[in-house]
Amino acid sequence: MAIFHLSVKVISRSSGRSAVAAAAYRGAERLHDERLDRDHDFTNKDGVIHSEVLLPEGAPEEFADREKLWNAVEAAEKRKDAQLAREVEFAIPRELTKEQGIELAREFAEAEFVDKGMIADLNVHWDIGADGQPKPHAHVMLTMREVGEDGFGAKVREWNKAELVEQWRERWADHVNQRLAELDIDARIDHRSLEAQGIALEPQDKIGPAASRMGVRGLEAERIEEHRAVAQRNGMRIIANPAVALDAITHSQATFTNRDLAMFVHRHSDGKEQFDLVMNAVRGSSDLIALGKDGHGEGRFTSRQMIETEQRLGRASELLAEREQHQVEDRGREGALARAAERGLVLSGEQRAAFEYVTDERGLNVVVGYAGTGKSAMLGVAREAWESAGYTVRGAALSGIAAEGLEHGSGIASRTIASLEHQWGQGREMLTSRDVLVIDEAGMVGTRQMERVLSHAADAGAKVVLVGDPQQLQAIEAGAAFRAIHERHGGVEICEVRRQHEGWQQDATRHLATGRTGLAIQAYGERGMVHAADTREAARGELIERWDRDRQASSGDTRIILTHTNDEVRELNDAARGKLRASGNLGNDVSIRAERGERQFASGDRIMFLRNERGMGVKNGTLGTVEQVTPQRMAVRTDDGRSVAFDTKDYAHIDHGYAATIHKAQGMTVDRAHVLATPGMDSHGAYVAMSRHRDGLALYYGRDDFADQSKLVRTLSRERGKDMASDYKPEQQFAERRGITFRERIVEIARQLPERAKSIFAGFRPQAQKLEALPTDQADLSDQRRAVERYARAAADIGQMREQGLPVLPHQRDALEKAGKALDAIRPHSTADLASALQRQPSLAREAADGRSQGAIRAMQLEAEMRVDPAQRADRFVSDWQRLGQARQAMQRDGDSKGAQRLTGRMTEMAKGLERDAQVESLLRSRTRELGIKTELGRDLARDLAASISMERSRSIGMGL
Repeated sequence: MAIFHLSVKVISRSSGRSAVAAAAYRGAERLHDERLDRDHDFTNKDGVIHSEVLLPEGAPEEFADREKLWNAVEAAEKRKDAQLAREVEFAIPRELTKEQGIELAREFAEAEFVDKGMIADLNVHWDIGADGQPKPHAHVMLTMREVGEDGFGAKVREWNKAELVEQWRERWADHVNQRLAELDIDARIDHRSLEAQGIALEPQDKIGPAASRMGVRGLEAERIEEHRAVAQRNGMRIIANPAVALDAITHSQATFTNRDLAMFVHRHSDGKEQFDLVMNAVRGSSDLIALGKDGHGEGRFTSRQMIETEQRLGRASELLAEREQHQVEDRGREGALARAAERGLVLSGEQRAAFEYVTDERGLNVVVGYAGTGKSAMLGVAREAWESAGYTVRGAALSGIAAEGLEHGSGIASRTIASLEHQWGQGREMLTSRDVLVIDEAGMVGTRQMERVLSHAADAGAKVVLVGDPQQLQAIEAGAAFRAIHERHGGVEICEVRRQHEGWQQDATRHLATGRTGLAIQAYGERGMVHAADTREAARGELIERWDRDRQASSGDTRIILTHTNDEVRELNDAARGKLRASGNLGNDVSIRAERGERQFASGDRIMFLRNERGMGVKNGTLGTVEQVTPQRMAVRTDDGRSVAFDTKDYAHIDHGYAATIHKAQGMTVDRAHVLATPGMDSHGAYVAMSRHRDGLALYYGRDDFADQSKLVRTLSRERGKDMASDYKPEQQFAERRGITFRERIVEIARQLPERAKSIFAGFRPQAQKLEALPTDQADLSDQRRAVERYARAAADIGQMREQGLPVLPHQRDALEKAGKALDAIRPHSTADLASALQRQPSLAREAADGRSQGAIRAMQLEAEMRVDPAQRADRFVSDWQRLGQARQAMQRDGDSKGAQRLTGRMTEMAKGLERDAQVESLLRSRTRELGIKTELGRDLARDLAASISMERSRSIGMGL
């Protein structure tokens, strides 16, 4: 499993360091230090497989010599506490070959350091750990001063900014993930801190070179010890609470394999002994659930927390789906349709059916629509209908550009889901029963986030409309919530593609949506729209040439270039901009220090905004054209016709907007699209990329990536849909394993408890002819007490879940059932008696669960007497009926209609219960005055009681009116 690590440190004289010594150690070389007049010899060091100095443009060629470079750095620094160099160390995925790892590190160093003006001394190490596994990583020593033909100049303060480190971390994660995807390696890394990911582990560096070998001393020793200390502390955390590991593993995947677990534990433990302890702790955890085997025959697992999340999601969706209180009257619907027709928008048959479906009374609607089927247009008409009925309509999407697309296409004010959740966390903009929340591109929303949103909506009584396509780009976080909800509750589908103008292109989009990628590529290929070149570089050049001709021939059309990786986007942006510069379409270049590095912008440039900024009205992915630009300020006309002006010191999250990644394009519509295919694509990415256009699409690829079109089809047809834990049938429910440990725990507790059973039953005088025999000897009494406490623990666990509004888990129900069987084996009907006692006095469950079971046993015996004595049951019925009636009247006086309605329901259930207890009903006929009713001989008492409740409720409603 690929891991993320990138750390930055400064090599400084104040700590006794030498830049020459550091370079010699990292390069495994012998270098002479002119300042100290001594040699640093590390030629015996193992594991260095690549070493080179990368020079920026304009640097002296002699600095390619490592010894000359770092001696020049030492000579340029006069202070005794001078900062000599910056070192960046990052882990290389062990899934790569050595050649691939070297290429990956070199490309990253060139893009992030050398292109910014730094000299980068790159060394790639491929050490082998004590476990025999490779630990590939790279060290990059960076200069800290400007460099020109005459040598070093002033220090660049911009390179010291703290935010630059976080930028490098994010870029490295993106760089690695893109390469892993290109190589079809099913692994990903996350640059965010564990705290930001919600993982309760300590941040941990990876072990450096030869870390596990005995006798290692030198520059790395202190860091190695710190790594081991952190790994050991994390291992101890996991042993103490194995759920920590399971939460971390299931952060981005709902299920995992045994290999995934082993790799994670290896990362977060120190040595074989602790590795075994941690593995055993996780494998024996009550939170680990085996799910059976997947389609590849590998065993898959998940966490109890993920199961609970999916169950809460199911419960929230069920609550929403069951509610029927958001009806829009026919007059409101017809009015919205008429206004749309006046604007020239006439909904198709499928759109009309979807419109009527989402505006019905249900609290949850699911709309599955292929790309370009006019979902947003339909939602725009629905918005008018909802608003005419007095509802507030809100929109949300995972990404900023998708939220912007929803708002522009439907007129629904929209924002990102993260922004909505932030507001809710502050107690602002909370949903109400008069809100309709539309979530677009819902297939990209992970299970945890979907559960939080739907649970909030269910609690508030709001209506939720989920819109998306499970075949488009998958959720970044764990799960496939949208697909699961659609499978469970159904929905409406819109399959009639409207975005493309040509019929055969509409058919191609349907092919992409249904996984028949080969037919779509064949259709475009037959019409000369699939272009092969010998290499990817040649394909890129051909794409730009056609893009430029297309731009000049149809200057009024909108267009976008799409590809899979950020590296390719940068290359394509530079090439496209070069065409505009050559044709005189750009103004004077102005250098802007943008978030992704130095960029040249000019009037006429296409620009993409890379961060949501509500004050400016832009989102991550918003496109526009530069109207004016200075080093301090920029004015942009966005593609939706708005003018946006900003200071570049306040907002620098911009880049050229000729090309974009496919992930940035979901929700985008343009006239023409040019797509460069790379090996990291799959069926989901191909579907999005090849369905953005209205009029024209051109697909390009290099034969160095795909030998022929058939290979292209196979790659772009790969299915990588995410799974849910509920997709699998558990082989062995954790409840069974927990039942064993739970029984052992009960036995141990029972041994430690004092024997108090004799006094428990003092004062009880059961009637032998009516009651089952009680246990008589001490052993049987102890067994009964232990069985009562076991049942009470299971009942208390379930009660706690319900108090928190959480679904009861299968293993909890299983534990309660097993405890009940054990109790009934001691004395028949005891489970029903104890359950009735705990229902009447819930506090007894916690007391018994804590070992204080006397009260529960007394109450259980009282229920047993009630069960066999109709007179006592009749007394209880009258007492309960009077108490509930008085409480209900008080609530009605106080205006608590919900509380009164709840008590009415309980009294109705009591009345119905008499139909099953003829003895009590007979006794109560002589006590109707106490019950507050009149009934005639032969009449149904239960029905009369229910009728009296109904009449009182009607009178109270009438008084309220």
